[in-house]
Amino acid sequence: GDAAGQALPVESRPFASYGSALRIALPQAPRAGQLLTLLIDYEAGEGPGVCWLSPEQTAGKQKPYMYTQGQAVLNRSFFPCFDTPSVKFTYSATVKVPEGFTAVMSATSWEKQKDNTFVFKMSQPIPSYLIALVVGDIVSADVGPRSRVWAEPCLIEAAKKEYDGVIEEFLVVGEKLFGPYVWGRYDILFMPPSFPFGGMENPCLTFVTPCLLAGDRSLVDVIIHEISHSWFGNLVTNATWGEFWLNEGFTMYAQRRISTEVYGLPYTCLEAATGRALLRQHMDATGEDHPLNKLRVVIKPGLWRINPDDTYNETPYEKGYCFVSYLAHLVGNQSKFDAFLQAYVNRFKFQSITADDTLGFFLEYFPELKEKGVDSIPGFEFDRWLNTPGWPPYLPDLAPGQQLMRPADELAELWAADGLNMEAIEAVDITGWRTYQLVYFLDQVLQKSPLPEGNVKRLSKMYPKISKAQNAELRLRWCQIVLKNNLEAEYSKVKDFLHSQGKQKYTLPLYRAMWGGSEATRALAMETFSATAPQLHVNVQNYVKKILGLGGAE
Repeated sequence: GDAAGQALPVESRPFASYGSALRIALPQAPRAGQLLTLLIDYEAGEGPGVCWLSPEQTAGKQKPYMYTQGQAVLNRSFFPCFDTPSVKFTYSATVKVPEGFTAVMSATSWEKQKDNTFVFKMSQPIPSYLIALVVGDIVSADVGPRSRVWAEPCLIEAAKKEYDGVIEEFLVVGEKLFGPYVWGRYDILFMPPSFPFGGMENPCLTFVTPCLLAGDRSLVDVIIHEISHSWFGNLVTNATWGEFWLNEGFTMYAQRRISTEVYGLPYTCLEAATGRALLRQHMDATGEDHPLNKLRVVIKPGLWRINPDDTYNETPYEKGYCFVSYLAHLVGNQSKFDAFLQAYVNRFKFQSITADDTLGFFLEYFPELKEKGVDSIPGFEFDRWLNTPGWPPYLPDLAPGQQLMRPADELAELWAADGLNMEAIEAVDITGWRTYQLVYFLDQVLQKSPLPEGNVKRLSKMYPKISKAQNAELRLRWCQIVLKNNLEAEYSKVKDFLHSQGKQKYTLPLYRAMWGGSEATRALAMETFSATAPQLHVNVQNYVKKILGLGGAE
């Protein structure tokens, strides 16, 4: 009520290496359904969920910047909460910031009051990891009827140009496939270069890496992934981080459904083939039977031995995608499966669920499949999908992508040959190839590397579109090829790329490649890390330290 309230005894108890439990003693046992108001006076800012950037870590290099990153279990260092995806709640916040700064949050409403104070409300229930705050020198520009881009002033024009009109197109297709978009606005915030992820699907306000500003709209499909989370992840949420595939496998499936509608099946199959290649690389690196290569990962409660953040890998994304594709394959009719996905979202919206809920609903929705016992077909048992590590038992057919893959495969073969057949190479025109066709080509070249002496040098000269690309997906793969082939003349490109951004997906593979290479590449790794460490997110710093044997993350 309105009474001044009563002070309560509190104590901090050990919980895990990443956070402690706040125990509050109530004056008497509450009744079920009783509403309590607790006022907790606390100070935060040191923890890993709150990132303070110095001016040199921003794009503008003039003013400091702060942002929060909640997923998976970091928001406990930002505010006291039930920091589990199984609990959902609405929130409001009042944020006072210094003059010359703007605050934005993942909220359905946003209002600026006097004294540079901002008031936010999120009217839909969300899990703790989706609450996010940014304070910085940021401005916005409209790019659609319910969308704007936010960025530092030096990036806003590029952001507007890259995304004008495209977001609405994706949202409309998403709504057609999966049902109403319930979050009101869909804004995008371009983060400083040190942001460790490609995107973070904070509701109403997706955070994305500035690497997406390729200048030619060649990476906008990353936004399709984040938009797809508006239904899968944000609306229907995994109840535990051990079943992260419920968020990511369904989102990959949804992303590729939208992409098929917008760009057609061949291009989507090609993008899915690059995803499959990433899963292959990951499983080769860890060993197929690694326990993280299951869809249901055991994360022990209490003093957890595994930090959910350290379970992040390709498996929940790409193996999860294969499982959802297998469910679609069992149904055997795309429009029927699309209808199932809409019903699934409608049934579980604003809830947190387990794989048993999902698969139970699937069998309930398709009683004829339940009768057939599709959950226990030998070799494809649902239980095996969830609990056995390794390569997916079923792979969706990516054959429609062949018309784009075949020319890329053939060109890679030509470049891997001992004597280069320049006539055949020059006959292939790659000027019309879109990002994922080039990525696929480079993946094949990387697999065949090291190439015969001198070939990579010629390839670099022949295709400045690749070797001098600004597109981060192409830069990553070109750097990997440079390292695998010991092309010392272009080591500077590896250094430049690692200086320009700190995205985990680009940073860690390059450090692994450098550390697994020659004396020269190891020296390059040490030199680059000592120069760039301050601009990296603390988690990424720790992962790199671990790769370089400097005693980082356990």
